[in-house]
Amino acid sequence: MDEMTGQQSHSQHNGASTKEARFALHRTVVMVGMMGSGKTAIGRALANRLNTEFLDSDAEIETAAAASIAEIFARDGEAFFRDREFEVIGRLLSGEPCILSTGGGAFLSERNRRQIHDKGISVWLDADVDLLWERVKHKDTRPLLKTENPRQTLRDLFEARVPFYRQADIAVLTRAGYSIEKTTDKVIEALLARPDVLERAE
Repeated sequence: MDEMTGQQSHSQHNGASTKEARFALHRTVVMVGMMGSGKTAIGRALANRLNTEFLDSDAEIETAAAASIAEIFARDGEAFFRDREFEVIGRLLSGEPCILSTGGGAFLSERNRRQIHDKGISVWLDADVDLLWERVKHKDTRPLLKTENPRQTLRDLFEARVPFYRQADIAVLTRAGYSIEKTTDKVIEALLARPDVLERAE
C-alpha cells in the first residue's frame, strides 16, 4: 500500500533486465496469494536474484511438527495449524531479511497481516482461477481441495480470499504466458519502488 496515496502498488514491466544487478534487501519480502499462484517458485527465483535466503512457512511448520500440512489439518484441526503458522511467521520475520513464502490462508489472518506489515512487506501474486486450477488440479497436497467438486471449491476460496490479498503492500499480476523469470522481474521492479525495502547495491 502506497503510504502517500493509500493505493496499492501494481508493478509495470518495462523490459529492463535486473538479472545482473546487485541488490541490498532491507526488509523481509513475504509472498502471499492463492495456492498455485507461484509463491514458492517465484520466491525461490527472487531469493536467488537478490542473493538472499528463501524460507517457506509451511515447510518450517512441517519440520517443527514432524508432519505434513495435510496431516496437521486432519489430526489437530485448522485452528491449531493457524496458531502455529502465526508463531512461525513471527519468528521468521524477526530474522535477517529474506524471501518468505506463506501458505494460501496465512494472509487472511488480521494478526498475520499486521505482523507482516510491521516487520516486512507483502507481495501478492495475482493469478486468475483458471491458471490456479491448471496448476493444482493434479496435486494431492491441498487439504482444502479434498471435496466433491474441487474446482468449485477453489473458485469459492478465490472469491473469499481476494479481498484480503488486495490488502497486500504490492500486487504483481501473473498470467499463464509469464515465465518465472518475467514474473520475478516484475516483482523486483515493484520492490525497487520502495527503497526502504530494496535498493540497487553500489
